[in-house]
Amino acid sequence: MRTSQHHFFDNQWKNFGNVINQNNCQLVLAFGSSDLLTDPKIFDYLRKLYPNADIVTSSTAGEIIHDGVFDNTIVATAIELENSSLKSIKTNISQHENSYAAGVFMKDSLDADNLSGIFIISDGLMVEGSELVRGFSYNNTKKIPITGGLAGDAARFQKTYTGLNELPGQGNIIAVGFYGENIHIGHGSLGGWDEFGYERQITKSNKNVLFDVDSEKALDLYKRYLGDFAEELPGSALMFPMSMRVPGADQYLVRTILAVDESEKSLVFAGNMPEGSTVRLMRGDIQKLIGASAIAAKDSIDSLQNHKPQLTLLLSCVGRKIMMDSKVVEEVLAAEEVLGKDCTIAGFYTYGGLSPFGVGTPCELHNQTMTITTFSES
Repeated sequence: MRTSQHHFFDNQWKNFGNVINQNNCQLVLAFGSSDLLTDPKIFDYLRKLYPNADIVTSSTAGEIIHDGVFDNTIVATAIELENSSLKSIKTNISQHENSYAAGVFMKDSLDADNLSGIFIISDGLMVEGSELVRGFSYNNTKKIPITGGLAGDAARFQKTYTGLNELPGQGNIIAVGFYGENIHIGHGSLGGWDEFGYERQITKSNKNVLFDVDSEKALDLYKRYLGDFAEELPGSALMFPMSMRVPGADQYLVRTILAVDESEKSLVFAGNMPEGSTVRLMRGDIQKLIGASAIAAKDSIDSLQNHKPQLTLLLSCVGRKIMMDSKVVEEVLAAEEVLGKDCTIAGFYTYGGLSPFGVGTPCELHNQTMTITTFSES
């Protein structure tokens, strides 16, 4: 595997690691702000550099390259596989009955005997992340790793953009399948948030809308715990996610609150909140969030099973960026220290990460976590 990187910053491109054969490049991952990403000049520049590559684009809530975190830039990573192959496909959520059906369709479209892994980039607002990964995980009998993330829109939560070989648009889901026995894909995801308060049961919900917890209106309960921060809703909700454990599960998922409904006294989450699940409130400690990034990086290397990491994609959630503020770069540095400086690092701040908990487990939607995908080619 060979890589080259390009960073569009302050109206000019800066290039790193020119060791790639541009004509042989199969894939370019371009992450950046919505305004820049939808500028035809950006796409034209990348297409001219890599005429035969699949160009996958995603809007972000911040960009990651090497050991830095940026806003309002473009980070493009070009990938040349030497002993493996890939296939990129796109669909739009409007073409399917729901997000689950879209996931099933895309998994079936990529499936093959030598499929080794799938990386997903999805619209972050029009697609239900939980249902999408449930569809991708359907009939995944070989338990191949499925990872990725949901596009961002800074902290605006208005429109996200994704695309494949064209200017990005809304509602698109892109999936890249990697094929062959020489490509190895590792993964890790961890939040580092602290649970507090009593564990309570969801007594009324509809997909990602939470109405009642222990038969009490969800918004009333949430406001009581937040105290003065309740006046800053929905923005302050990014600093106080919820943990959710579905019946029979060993581990909990972290769920971000996207909106509140004062009339219904309900909470709208980035992922599904099934009835009967138990929930607890969470709050952040910056040092624990940074430490979680290092652990996720170690997990991603461990799941490579003794293969050296060559390319790592860091997909961290926007709530972590807001919480850590100027210290957010420290979670990238913590991951880099584990991965090593020889590993190419890129990524972005998302509206949700996609990753299994461990090797051989189903893909899940993770909010407020550092979600890491690591690639190695032998």
